[in-house]
Amino acid sequence: MNLIDTHCHIQSIGLDKGERTTRSLWAKSPELSVSSVIADAKAAGVNQMICVGCDLEDSVLATDFVNHHQGTFASIGLHPHEADIYSGDSEKLSKFSELIGRPKVVAIGECGLDYYYNHSAKENQIAILKFQIELALSSGLPIIFHVRDAYDDFWPVFESYKNIQGVLHSYTDSTQNLARALKNGLYIGVNGIATFAKMPEQLSMYQAIPLDRLVLETDAPFLTPVPFRGKICQPKYIEQTANFLSTLRHEDLEVLAQATTNNAKKLFNLGLG
Repeated sequence: MNLIDTHCHIQSIGLDKGERTTRSLWAKSPELSVSSVIADAKAAGVNQMICVGCDLEDSVLATDFVNHHQGTFASIGLHPHEADIYSGDSEKLSKFSELIGRPKVVAIGECGLDYYYNHSAKENQIAILKFQIELALSSGLPIIFHVRDAYDDFWPVFESYKNIQGVLHSYTDSTQNLARALKNGLYIGVNGIATFAKMPEQLSMYQAIPLDRLVLETDAPFLTPVPFRGKICQPKYIEQTANFLSTLRHEDLEVLAQATTNNAKKLFNLGLG
């Protein structure tokens, strides 16, 4: 089985730099090393991983990391939680934009709107989202979107542009927003949340995602799937999400794995890495 983790944050394992929440979670499992996490992923059939940045330092770290680890790629992003820090700061935004030219950068994000926590002002979140959409369009890269409790503002921003390629990361929302995403040509990222979802409407939503628009992710070290809840999430656990979806959707596991891998390669233009 050949799987791709389209969204993980393994670049800060064992380090005191990178996005603060992520690195502090990795620090709770000091026995984990980069080499062991990647080896375990490959043993589980996860042969390629996209390391996703959430701020400038974290994105620099991701772009450095992937140059030293085969099968890994980088996405550079400014998370909506960080929007207050970057909005209006031309120097920081210029440094971020320069990362586009680094080797193995395959996407922009994660970026978007998060009104669940509202760690940054809404107007700043929207401004930083627009900045990253425009950067992606000018560079021809797809976008990894983070949208939580904010689709009423997200869609007008998104639909004011044309020819955006991307994925809705960690999708858990309604079938109505799913339909709108598909109409707009977006892919849908599903992770371990699916394995512990309880609401029938949410399970029905996962069943409704067309196979040719589905990609798999872990969001490691977050969102560990059943039956490993309580442990730090790793890319190897994408296998559990794939197994769960195969059963839920009544699809052969190998068919689902191959389709999601092909989708990821197409969206992110992945080579051998």
